[in-house]
Amino acid sequence: MRKSRLGLSELYVSEIGLGCMSLGTQEEHAVKLIHQALDGGVNFLDTADLYDEGRNEEMVGKAVQGRRSDVIIATKVGNRRVPGQDGWVWDPSKAYIKSAVKESLRRLGTDYIDLYQLHGGTVEDPIEETIEAFEELKREGWIRYYGISSIRPNVIREYVEKSDIVSVMSQYSILDRRPEEAVLDQLAEKNISAIARGPVARGLLSGKGRTKAEKGYLDYSKDELLDVLGKIEEYVSGEDLTHLAIRYALGHAAVACTIPGASSLEQLLHNLEAGNLEPLSPQDIQAIQAISRANRYESHR
Repeated sequence: MRKSRLGLSELYVSEIGLGCMSLGTQEEHAVKLIHQALDGGVNFLDTADLYDEGRNEEMVGKAVQGRRSDVIIATKVGNRRVPGQDGWVWDPSKAYIKSAVKESLRRLGTDYIDLYQLHGGTVEDPIEETIEAFEELKREGWIRYYGISSIRPNVIREYVEKSDIVSVMSQYSILDRRPEEAVLDQLAEKNISAIARGPVARGLLSGKGRTKAEKGYLDYSKDELLDVLGKIEEYVSGEDLTHLAIRYALGHAAVACTIPGASSLEQLLHNLEAGNLEPLSPQDIQAIQAISRANRYESHR
């Protein structure tokens, strides 16, 4: 599988990674899927301390035992669970980040994290303090690089200008083109990579997409969604829609990697087939953009 450099880092990530949130909580099943992904050319695994209360990190750690040097592990921080309470609170403080990393390292069974990402963020955060925490973790050797996982252009701009992030993870697909409006060109200009999550848009951009259209998607009503899906299906003319969706998310120069999730072996192998295909042509990308909608951020500016 082709690999791309993540920003200006020394990390070269497979253009299709594995979003581990969808693996479930059954360890044997999850480990098998991760092993199949690695055997299929994936070297980038994305998890978070929030997923299944840390269980997801533990399963990733089990799966990479004996293969750690071949894998780029990305995890996230910032959502702090309060003992005895349901849910979590947002905590981007330096003290929390520097304590949370040690718990992630323990669960992952490793002594370093390749890419540590802030799991959200607002402009009201103590951004300089948050950046200082990540920089100290780099100097201390606990993490190799850091980034941010966010859909908010105003927050992303702050980190682009003030920090040494190497990546921004954001939702991006044919049906969610918001990053094209405000993020991707800026990242490309600054040599910061985008990691595209949700390229198949919750399964809408798959062979079963029409069955999932009842509630619409973002600013698409059900009828608008069905219309767009029909036109895209007509355009691909018998070719695989999931593969097209993954290739589209990789089409912008800023995007180094896309991370479709997979809950079954069949789904995983199908996603990985997109890595064997040639990049979409500029003409294909333009045609798809003419069919879909250039969504805009209505908030989070």
